[in-house]
Order: sequence, then C-alpha cells, then structure tokens
Amino acid sequence: MPKIEGFPPRAVMPYELQMDDIPRGYVLGGFLNGTETYPIFIWDIPQTRCLFPIEGIHVSKSLAKTIRKNKFEIRFDTHFSDVIRNCLREPGNNWLNEPLIERYCEIHELGWAHCSECWLDGELVGGVYGIAINGAFFAESMFHRATDASKVALWAMINKVRELGFQLFDAQMTNPHLVSLGCFEIPYLEYLERMSVALATTTEWSLNYDGIEAVQRVIKSLEEKKT
Repeated sequence: MPKIEGFPPRAVMPYELQMDDIPRGYVLGGFLNGTETYPIFIWDIPQTRCLFPIEGIHVSKSLAKTIRKNKFEIRFDTHFSDVIRNCLREPGNNWLNEPLIERYCEIHELGWAHCSECWLDGELVGGVYGIAINGAFFAESMFHRATDASKVALWAMINKVRELGFQLFDAQMTNPHLVSLGCFEIPYLEYLERMSVALATTTEWSLNYDGIEAVQRVIKSLEEKKT
C-alpha cells in the first residue's frame, strides 16, 4: 500500500503505541498484528478487505439446527480475557502476543472492546472478540472447543451489533471458512467509503471517534491518483 496520510507508524514497540493511534489506524483501514519472537506491533493494511453483511452470516441447515436447539448459552463480555487467550494458536503460528493481549484487555476495560461467548455445561467453548468504533465493529479472532461454537458466537455477535445500530462488520482477511459463512471482499477504496458512512453513527458499545475527515482525505487522495 502507498503511504497513507495520517496513518500511525507501521511498526512500533508496545510502549510507543498511543491509545489514540488505535482508532486512527483502524478507521483508515489497518489492523494490528503482534509477533511471537519480539514484542512489537505491526500495522497491516490489506488492499482488499473482508466484511460480513450486517444482516448476518450464512446459516447452513446444520448450524440452524444447532441454533434452534439452544445447545450453547450465549453471553457477552463476561470473560473477555479468557476469550482472547483462547484465540492463541500453537507456538510459531500466532499473530497475538502478550503485550497485544494486554492492550486489547485495556480497551475492553475502557468499554470499546467486546466479546461474544458460547458456554456448554459451565465451560467456555467458543467466542469472538473485537473492537467497536462508532458504527463499525472490527472482529479480531474467534475460537471453538466444541463443534459449531465459534460459528454460533459469530452469529450472535453480528446479530448483537446490528441490534445496537452498527453499520459495518469487519473481518479483516478472507479465508475459505469465512467465505462459507457469507463474508465478501471489497477493495480498499470502497472499504474507506463504507467506513466514512459507518463513522457517522455511534452506539452504546462504541468509542465515539472523530475520524470522518481523516478518512475522507484519504479517499480524495486515492481518487486523485486514479485520474
């Protein structure tokens, strides 16, 4: 990606990342990655972006049956730290690191990072977490310890944010699993245009961030480069 006006430094040490840099980076189309070998944060800005329809995920017949049976107890924001830590993968395949986990937990305490949880027989078996800025929800990761638990958690999260008035549900990068659930890709410029609309809304779950002008400046710059 070309240099983007107003974007935070692409790679920073944890202590260098200011809290204001996080909403600024997200609304301009980035998301944070950590590294396992070194405590550093790296902003990724893909040229295409994965979204879910705010109307909801694609629900297969088998998933619909699971939802109808109320197999899982669905909760929101009761065990945020446990959800994010369950999203850790095996060593050598992680984009999460401890400083990044701590930063997301801090954002949760501030009221604009949230999770959906699936519980079965008193155990947390699935979940999704992300951050909320104005009318945009940025899903970060999900996990499951029981069949369909992450799918139900994602289904519940999209339904929740739609009910709260969100306009955009971001899923970062596409993969075959997300495609099977109904996600779609759009180019970066269209993503910013949708973001500009979403930023005009705020919700009780969201950080109220004044980012519309910054997004519109980048849109204008990209459109000028196309002509």
